[in-house]
Amino acid sequence: MFTTVKTWAGFVKLSHTVFALPFALASMVVAARDQRGWPGWRTFGLILAAMICARSCAMAFNRIMDRRFDALNPRTAARHLPAGRVSLAGAWTFWVLSAAGLVFVTWHINRVCFYLSPVALFVVCFYSLTKRFTDFTHVFLGVALALAPIGAWLAVRGNFDLFPVSHGMIQLSHSAILALLLAVAVVFWLIGFDIIYALQDYEFDRVHGLHSLVVRWGVANALKASFLAHLIMWVTLGVFGLLARFWIAYLVGLVLIIACLVMEHWLARRRSLKWIDTAFFRLNALISVIFLVVIVAEVAFPRFRLFAQ
Repeated sequence: MFTTVKTWAGFVKLSHTVFALPFALASMVVAARDQRGWPGWRTFGLILAAMICARSCAMAFNRIMDRRFDALNPRTAARHLPAGRVSLAGAWTFWVLSAAGLVFVTWHINRVCFYLSPVALFVVCFYSLTKRFTDFTHVFLGVALALAPIGAWLAVRGNFDLFPVSHGMIQLSHSAILALLLAVAVVFWLIGFDIIYALQDYEFDRVHGLHSLVVRWGVANALKASFLAHLIMWVTLGVFGLLARFWIAYLVGLVLIIACLVMEHWLARRRSLKWIDTAFFRLNALISVIFLVVIVAEVAFPRFRLFAQ
């Protein structure tokens, strides 16, 4: 049983859930600010289950769609499908069950999340096809990952707090603006580190007609774009914290995050490709965990903030 679970967890790289999950939980905490960031065990458990189902569905689809390229690429030839450790029928079954699991979970969250679950499934799976026709595949992946904080927000709030203003216009509430800012930050964060990750397959993608900004612009220019994306992400997080009226803990978090980003780009530029995994996984996992920790500190312990709500 343990071996089976380990196989399927490895198939969808379950450990990489650490990228999006902390941002989703941070969004949950801010959305539940009136309850000191805790929406209850039921909502927390459903958000966690939805995240696991959505990411498993997306990764299973990615592995299925890319199996031919994975078999040709020395870096990925040992993955489960090309190596024969998982059958194609089994992979498709896992994908269907993961998709059905997300729909089932959202049914128990609220009506809005349930109605939007097919849209979420389409977005997270569509990314896997984009490398065949657009150089901006990183943007699509960023949008897919940004659904995590949006979904968590909707799971707590049930809506985006829209309200009508004059001349038939609809305006977002302050809280909804925070959720969207967080989603934008995630998009640019993902664009930045996915470009770095794509460095590993630059030659392979170029030869086999796969698209990325690294292939389109070359390594040096793509790295500049990656740094710019991360700078936009960091500034967006700064605006998010300002509008949320966070203070000391959040400022410390921003300093730590920019330090991680600088280290990530230093590794990507100055070290061999074997260091990209460190830049990609460990540092970005650390960034997301730092962000969650400072959000929890700011929301759960408001007496330590300079500004009262």
